[in-house]
Amino acid sequence: MTRVFFITGAGRGLGADIARRALAAGHQVVATGRRPERVVEALGGEQDNLLATALDITDPEAAERAVRAAVERFGRIDVLINNAANFYAGFFEELSDAQVRAQIETNLFGPMNVTRAALPVLRAQRSGHVITISSLAGAIGVDFCVAYSAAKFGVEGFMESLRHDVEPFGIRTTIVEPGFFRTELLVDASTTYAEGSIDDYAERTAATKKQWESMNGQQSGDPAKLADALLKVADREEPPLRFVAGDDCLAAVEAKANELLAQVAASRELGSGLDHTS
Repeated sequence: MTRVFFITGAGRGLGADIARRALAAGHQVVATGRRPERVVEALGGEQDNLLATALDITDPEAAERAVRAAVERFGRIDVLINNAANFYAGFFEELSDAQVRAQIETNLFGPMNVTRAALPVLRAQRSGHVITISSLAGAIGVDFCVAYSAAKFGVEGFMESLRHDVEPFGIRTTIVEPGFFRTELLVDASTTYAEGSIDDYAERTAATKKQWESMNGQQSGDPAKLADALLKVADREEPPLRFVAGDDCLAAVEAKANELLAQVAASRELGSGLDHTS
């Protein structure tokens, strides 16, 4: 069945891979990015089933314009994929307040802006699927990723709660937790390092920054395979609330789940029996 995919951050990286796979499968694709001409170039040129439109996800009005353009072109939106993101890397004390706020503005409020713009369309249809890309760092606090994890943990709470809001309207939600995939998140255009420099952190900052820079282009995960998997998730009549992607993330999330269970058990003696007594 041909569907309409609305994909943010489709000019490069995972977003472009998802858009290519959706087009190849015969779907109609609304591919968004700050520069639509780059989106068209990345996806191999103009196509009948492709609408490339401008979108800065931090701008709610831009999100509304992009959704209107999608409906005017294709009449509906079936699958919204919130993919666009960036990465502010660094230890908390070295990240400025402005950097932390900018991280949350893009990676949390950005998907909220686009989802808010799209939901009236999905509600009117009484159908749709909202897929938001989180991260291993959205399930597990990761070293040097405090701002990124704060935003992605927020995404997880947003999407998990949104499910209850929209299920009565036939709208499904899925949180995607990828591990380390060879996307373009670690390129200079997507990664910003902490502005501050504190002597106590200096040695660790230098070593960790070098490690992160060396990972770019060397991640084990194949984003094209992830894109194929996401199209299969979107095909499911009852898609999962969470989709954990990549062997590294599967192992890490399983370990986190076991750790949480152990923490519940360790809390039981002091944590139970705290209700008001009559």
